[in-house]
Amino acid sequence: MEQKTIGVLTSGGDAPGMNAAIRSVVRTALKKGFRVVGVQRGYNGLIHGELIEMNMRSVSDIIHRGGTMLYTARCPEFREMPGILRARDTCVKAGISGVVVIGGDGSFRGAADLSAQGIPCVGIPGTIDNDIACTEYTIGYDTAMNTAVEMIDKLRDTAQSHDRCSVVEVMGRRAGYIALNTGIACGATCIVVPEVEFTMDALLDKIKLAQQLGKHHFIILVAEGIGKVDEMSKQIEAATGIETRGTVLGHVQRGGNPTVRDRVVASQMGYRAVELLEQGIGNRVIAMQNSKIVDYDIQEALQIKKPFTVDLYKVADEISF
Repeated sequence: MEQKTIGVLTSGGDAPGMNAAIRSVVRTALKKGFRVVGVQRGYNGLIHGELIEMNMRSVSDIIHRGGTMLYTARCPEFREMPGILRARDTCVKAGISGVVVIGGDGSFRGAADLSAQGIPCVGIPGTIDNDIACTEYTIGYDTAMNTAVEMIDKLRDTAQSHDRCSVVEVMGRRAGYIALNTGIACGATCIVVPEVEFTMDALLDKIKLAQQLGKHHFIILVAEGIGKVDEMSKQIEAATGIETRGTVLGHVQRGGNPTVRDRVVASQMGYRAVELLEQGIGNRVIAMQNSKIVDYDIQEALQIKKPFTVDLYKVADEISF
């Protein structure tokens, strides 16, 4: 019987824990008798044949590293049918019978397209934003939040020393999950997220009330999707008289050694992805629901809407002064 081959790639933005997922996929597949090929630079590498043979030692000493050993890249070419067909042809030529795709919603759409062309794909949610609707947790989220908290704690030290206000932008273009959780963890006075309407007047009123209650330094947490931290800083300083500085944490949140949770969840999801491909099942997305690893049809997963944790936002709003 011909040995089956599984490919593994990372696509879209990198996230801490991707290497742990790659390691799990490679070692699970090898243990089950598969040959494993690593695809470098995401779908771009699949189109252009950037493939490397993977063995047990290929993934030694990577579980603790941020980023992705397979590299990642955006690939506009894969959004069109000619690019999808070239990727399929690469798989056929290399004998790849299934692909594990580690990434976000855009990566899953690509996995669905490739599955439709006869190459079964299984997606693993890897994004720090935790904005994939079908899963309550995505690889990289916990590490990103811990990184943000560490940076904000350092900013708070200097804000407190100078009686300043720090307006801090954390990542989350369309989702406020990082801002909400890190804001609570850092004792932010206000948390501004895309999911909840806010006005500068309300924000200023809250700062002024906190001043009246004896507070002299402030942290304002803003999700990337809101932005405008410099503009907000100027408005706060003009209205309150508090020296105010804007800080954008940026891509530092994507780096660093993954936390225990990210390493463990990545390992679980990688294992489940290989189990599905072993059964010849593709066009699926691995997810976590009620702390258990499950899987969904990709199209079904992409249609699910993720509710914002309004109750948690209410907690943050009522305890932050």
